[in-house]
Amino acid sequence: MGAMLVRERYKVVWVLDAREDYAFAEAVDILDREKGACLLNIYEGPLLRAYLPCFDQMQNCPAFRGMFLDGESLVTVFDTCGGEPIDRVFYRGDHHDWRTRLDYAERLLHQALSMADLPPEVSCAAMLSENVRIDLKGDTLALRFQVVPLEGMNPRELVYLTCDQLRKILLPRFASPVEELALLDELDQGACRSVVQLYALWREREGALRAAYEALDKKNFFRRWCALLWGRCKRWAARRKRR
Repeated sequence: MGAMLVRERYKVVWVLDAREDYAFAEAVDILDREKGACLLNIYEGPLLRAYLPCFDQMQNCPAFRGMFLDGESLVTVFDTCGGEPIDRVFYRGDHHDWRTRLDYAERLLHQALSMADLPPEVSCAAMLSENVRIDLKGDTLALRFQVVPLEGMNPRELVYLTCDQLRKILLPRFASPVEELALLDELDQGACRSVVQLYALWREREGALRAAYEALDKKNFFRRWCALLWGRCKRWAARRKRR
């Protein structure tokens, strides 16, 4: 596969996914040494006809380099990105401090907001766990555009997927203040119907979240433990009342 060329320009170095009428590969642009590595999504058959209109609406995506027809295939070219999948960075038992969590939550939501005008077939695929890439050393969160075929995607589905990833970062823990747990409860109830509303809700609550964490940091161990326990009791009572 190392010698395979697409349109005599893109040298395929690694096929990352291959299925009926779809393939995803890492390649090198041999005519553009500055950009170098890139990602190729290749569609054939019914998928070509389905996805061609989608990629004609990508002018607001900086990672999109372009598309072209190669024989009976539609090929789309995206920038590559580094980092680890989100599931390998944020998981139950990790040791990230609250500042790191809030910072990466902000970055995730900013990425979702940047895709608000993209076709949902593209944006929803980019928000899948394998495509949300985090580089802690480089202090970045980026999206890998492996646009796998998905059925029934719509803007609301992007909200659901973004909330799923957000919960991994703001994982409910005993150390979570009640303000953060309340935000997660609100997301579980489907408070937001678009990523614009989701980002607006985050901006509205972020200051209170940081203030709550800072207040906990100022307490000694016993007072912090009591405050967290009391917060959970109030949350439990409120949830029981809603039922």
